[in-house]
Amino acid sequence: MTHRALLVPAIAIALAACGRSEAPTPVAEPTTTSAAPAAAAAPEEKILNVYNWSDYIAEDTIARFEAETGIDVSYDVYDTNEILEAKLMTGNSGYDLVFPSARPFAARHVKSGLYAPLDKAQLTNYANLDPAVLAGLADFDPGNAHVVPYLWGTTGIGYNVAKLRERLGADAPLDSWSLLFDPATAAKLADCGISVLDDEQDAFGAALIHLGRDPNANGGDENDAVAKLYGAVRPHIRYFNSSKFIDDLANGEICIAMGYSGDVVQARDRAEEAANGVEIAYAIPKEGAMRWIDTAAIPADAPHSGNAQRLIDFLLRPEVGAGIANYVAYATPNTKALPLVEEALRNDPNLYPPGEVAAKLVDPKTLPDDVQRARVRTWTSIKTGH
Repeated sequence: MTHRALLVPAIAIALAACGRSEAPTPVAEPTTTSAAPAAAAAPEEKILNVYNWSDYIAEDTIARFEAETGIDVSYDVYDTNEILEAKLMTGNSGYDLVFPSARPFAARHVKSGLYAPLDKAQLTNYANLDPAVLAGLADFDPGNAHVVPYLWGTTGIGYNVAKLRERLGADAPLDSWSLLFDPATAAKLADCGISVLDDEQDAFGAALIHLGRDPNANGGDENDAVAKLYGAVRPHIRYFNSSKFIDDLANGEICIAMGYSGDVVQARDRAEEAANGVEIAYAIPKEGAMRWIDTAAIPADAPHSGNAQRLIDFLLRPEVGAGIANYVAYATPNTKALPLVEEALRNDPNLYPPGEVAAKLVDPKTLPDDVQRARVRTWTSIKTGH
């Protein structure tokens, strides 16, 4: 979410700021219960078609892979999970490796048979992955059979330090969801600009956490409670968008945003490079926050699944994983890569939270279809103000 760096990689053929998810698209049940093996028995032509988030890989990663393997990589980018999902559902996308967010997208895709099983015998670097992160995916992907964790992060608050101090005072806490959800506070920040993710899952999660409730709860009055909370601050929100806030924070166009951890770090770095006097900071709210994981997966109809396996294994090398984490400013699930991550990033508690903070992070769960549809309708009403 993308997770991403200051320049679009040269390999990317499109420019888009990363966002995590929009309103989910229903996924049909599979017509078959089996998928082709991830690694083809016969030699494959040296072609690999990759579909990833924009700005979500180091500038030299693909070039190094091509030089080492002789495989010609075609690299396309997208900026919402819905775009990826639509291509997968249509079938015959032509892509060999994709990078869906774990929940609810990869969870639905696994259930629907859209991904081929991994051939872990070919993944010599698989043991580098953090067992705790793998365990967090196993509820929808038993045995971690289909998806590999790629990067992870949190959804918290990005803010302009000077503008918030000017409006709220030198001693005001800047690590609470109340900055966005308390109407009196939001009113003080409206003039300098408030943005909220256009991401139903994270926006609902943040609201329910602020209310002291389970963000994965369903079947109660969650929709009404969230709608009431946003309704009180809706007049003060400038826009709902999952990518625009990066540049707007960096340029001083807004002063506070609900945003993805790495994206806010990118905004901070862009402001520093521009030397524009804007100081950006990121906070995981003290009440807790949503944690997300992005994954790598091989479509069941991938024409070059063996080459996809080779790229996955390449990405799992410590030095490659660290290079990606350094470039996009998101946390790596690769335990062997972590010591190679830049110290400033590795020691940033907002990117790699300490135990007491991590204990307050919540992994989203896949909700029943009827509950999800009701959430989407509520979210649409919140955004439109109707």
